[in-house]
Amino acid sequence: MKRKTLDLLLTLLGLLLTVVLLVAGGLLMWGYSFANSTVHSQLAAQKIYFPAKNSPELQNPLIKPYLTPYAGQQLINGREAEVWADHFIAVHLQEITGGKTYAQLSAASLADPSNTTLAKTVQTVFQGQTLRGTLLTAYAFWMFGVIALWSAIAMFVLAILMLILTLLGFRHYRVIDHTVMI
Repeated sequence: MKRKTLDLLLTLLGLLLTVVLLVAGGLLMWGYSFANSTVHSQLAAQKIYFPAKNSPELQNPLIKPYLTPYAGQQLINGREAEVWADHFIAVHLQEITGGKTYAQLSAASLADPSNTTLAKTVQTVFQGQTLRGTLLTAYAFWMFGVIALWSAIAMFVLAILMLILTLLGFRHYRVIDHTVMI
């Protein structure tokens, strides 16, 4: 194979790789945009607001350090959904259940169907755990979006580097002695 042919093939391969990296970066940006906007619109529609700065809710030492930065704001992104789920709902559920899980409470309620207070507690815990799970799912999808954003940035940086190498390859192709055989 002639050196000229090999240089041209490698340079064209670099150009193809540049295009692939740009397409991958574009798709990852689309994934980020989709995840971020979907999570935002779904959470905003729920109209959940963090307690105001001086509210009694923020006096709880298990809640205060986590919710204070968001005091009075509407919950609209995955990070906030995680904070609400893990440091607001979870704390309140822990207080309601005394450390028991939904499964334990449900089993106790089934064993004593006449205990209406326990049945109401089971219903409250079920609703709280369901909301918590939904918010943590929103957090997970939001985090996938963040990962897609950073991956897109990496793809674009790699595409720029590959483009530079490809341009250097075309320059090399024009100036090298093409009579050499490999």
